Amino acid sequence: MMRVKALFLFIFFSNLLYTENKISDSLKTYSYKELKDKFYTYYENIKIEQSKVIAQYYLQKAKKEQNALQIADGYVLIHFNENFSNALKYLDSTATITKNLKGTKYPSQTYLMKGNLYYKHDNLKKALDNYILGLQYAKAQKDPQQTAYANMDIAYLNSYIGKNADAAKTFRYYLYNGNDITDESQHNQMRISLIYCYIELNKLDSANILIKEGLKTPLAFTNKYVHHQYTYYVGAYNLKLKKYDIATKNFIAAYKYFSGIQDQNMNYSLLNIGKSYEGLKDKTKAVENYTKLDSIISKSGYTFPELRDVYTFLIDYYKENNDKEKQLYSIERFLKVDQKLDEQFKYLSTEIPRKYDTPNLLQEKENIIEELKFRKKVLYISLGILLLILLFIIYLYYRSKKTEKEQRKIAQDLISLVEKRNIEEKNAEEKNKANNIEIAPIAIPEQEEQNDKTSKTISEEVTQFILQELRIFESKELFLKKGITLASLAKNIKTNTAYLSEIINTHKGKNFAAYLNDLRIDFALSRLVKDKKFRSYKLSVIAEELGYNNEQAFSLAFKKKTGTTLSMYIKEIDNLGDF
Repeated sequence: MMRVKALFLFIFFSNLLYTENKISDSLKTYSYKELKDKFYTYYENIKIEQSKVIAQYYLQKAKKEQNALQIADGYVLIHFNENFSNALKYLDSTATITKNLKGTKYPSQTYLMKGNLYYKHDNLKKALDNYILGLQYAKAQKDPQQTAYANMDIAYLNSYIGKNADAAKTFRYYLYNGNDITDESQHNQMRISLIYCYIELNKLDSANILIKEGLKTPLAFTNKYVHHQYTYYVGAYNLKLKKYDIATKNFIAAYKYFSGIQDQNMNYSLLNIGKSYEGLKDKTKAVENYTKLDSIISKSGYTFPELRDVYTFLIDYYKENNDKEKQLYSIERFLKVDQKLDEQFKYLSTEIPRKYDTPNLLQEKENIIEELKFRKKVLYISLGILLLILLFIIYLYYRSKKTEKEQRKIAQDLISLVEKRNIEEKNAEEKNKANNIEIAPIAIPEQEEQNDKTSKTISEEVTQFILQELRIFESKELFLKKGITLASLAKNIKTNTAYLSEIINTHKGKNFAAYLNDLRIDFALSRLVKDKKFRSYKLSVIAEELGYNNEQAFSLAFKKKTGTTLSMYIKEIDNLGDF
């Protein structure tokens, strides 16, 4: 018989070794990240052996490559499938190997993992202490992801002692605003935790929305564990609504799954199966499930606050049935559980405010002070900028006023000059009429186009002829025609452009463009004074009358020539006309 058993064990371990070698060979092409993803996929789907193989391979690969950071991650992966003692040793090894690593998630993650391990094994005092240390290191390292994990872990403890409003605030924030939490499983866990808080706070509509939302996620379809978590909360939701039949069915389905994998959720499932039967007035089945729960709790030592209700119900039940022995047992169990819960509750209710809430408030206070300082600084800078803008506006205002005053003076001087010139022209015209003087053009033969355009030698006869033609050009106001060019004017007076340009430059002291522009502006100055109707025209009409292509060209030319604007000139003419 012993030989058969030995042979069986040999075959079993040989097959296991073969399977592990086969899996290890298939893992060689995977990166560290891909190996982690595969590990968590197996682990979350309760495929323990496969997850163990991946964790061992991960650690071997990291050690072979002497990669300290990945060795630490390997220890973390391995600790998930170990008993409490061994798991703690692996996490201690993680702390040792990452001691001198800078700029990583360690040692923050090590303390948070230790906290989770203690939480899982119902040592909430040490869980809190490690969470606080993890949070402190995360903040010191300015690691938003580890800070988020630490805050969520402490929120679980707040929920445990009944501070569900505070816990819900944290879970809700990271569920909807946690950009640093990208893992789908973490998001799901936050949703689950928030559902629990809402149910405890009797926010059943909010809980129902999240349950429906969770059941529609891909994770609920692919992961049996997640699916049965939501099944459990469908039961919890209906229990609150006192729909005990529906609640019972959901809790029984959840219990069957969780008990099959020996997950702590089986305890809560049994608890609520018992409560559902209480609601259905079936005390026998309630006691049956509570007794089963007590059996599990007495072996594992795991406790939670709702156990008080369980033992209270059992005490009353056995008292009614006059079962002194079981009544005494239930009282002893109640006292033992109550003592442990009381110790943990007192510690958590004292230390969470002292070690977590108070530092957070102090930090919030510092943040507010800094924000107020920043706001004050921004206010002073803004006031400074506004003051500078105001001073600049005042400067521009006085400058514009000064410019306006100067332009007004220029306009007034121009008007006086024009009026004086008009009077002189009128007197000269009357004098010429009295003396019968008539200016006749000098007949000069047509000149051939000169090839040498750079020649500056022009005969006196030609010079006088061109000057006479220019006088006619000016007196007949031919400069008001549009499109006049040096070439077109030279052609009209039967000379060449070189001669005409030279004469204008020499005798008028300016180039052709300036000469033409000055004639038009001088005409405008005079006509605007004389002709009230002309002053009432639109700028575009005035510009066209003067031979300009557009009003912008005229405005710029007017300002450049006179030093004042057309509007100011017209305004001063009207003002002087009022006198």
